[in-house]
Amino acid sequence: MNAGLDTATLLLLTLDLLGTLVFALSGAAAGVRHRLDVFGIGVVAFVAGNAGGLTRDVLIGAVPPAAIGDARYIGISLLAGAVMFWWGRHVTKLQAIVQLLDASGLGLFAVAGTQKALAYGVNPFVAPFLGMLTGIGGGIVRDLLINEIPVVLRSELYAVAALLAGAVVVAGALLQWPATPVAIGAAALCFVLRLAAIRRGWNLPVARHETGA
Repeated sequence: MNAGLDTATLLLLTLDLLGTLVFALSGAAAGVRHRLDVFGIGVVAFVAGNAGGLTRDVLIGAVPPAAIGDARYIGISLLAGAVMFWWGRHVTKLQAIVQLLDASGLGLFAVAGTQKALAYGVNPFVAPFLGMLTGIGGGIVRDLLINEIPVVLRSELYAVAALLAGAVVVAGALLQWPATPVAIGAAALCFVLRLAAIRRGWNLPVARHETGA
């Protein structure tokens, strides 16, 4: 295995584990906010941190999926749940923390998901959608478990931000730009766009339903 491949593999693993950590924290924080018990918080932390990656890995044939084949993913998720269980009870603005962690995880997972899809030979035009799926999957399951409409369906620009980050990764790969700066830039773009959308209320067009008289 050459040095370039070693670096690419390490970058992908780092992004994937960081994404798992921040999304697991967001899931655990949401669980604390909804007053789940310690087991429930652990479950929500795990699925929030791993559902998107599990789905991606199954679709691209990376089996067994990393989330169940590598103990680090489970360990990080449970650690995040434990930290938030003890610390999150003392935080008053948990919703703001969930949004911040969610934006961070969205960018990290969008980049990692796109990179892994490309590494497994997925068409470059399809790879950003798998990156987007990696980014939004955990948040969807998290919100369903706490009985909320998934944020991707009801909130400011979300999936679009992840898709743009994935497109940047693909463009960088096609142009043979250095992987690490591209990954950092793409994740930062997603994060900033998501936070700006929250702050400024940027939304996609919403269907309007007019009731009859």
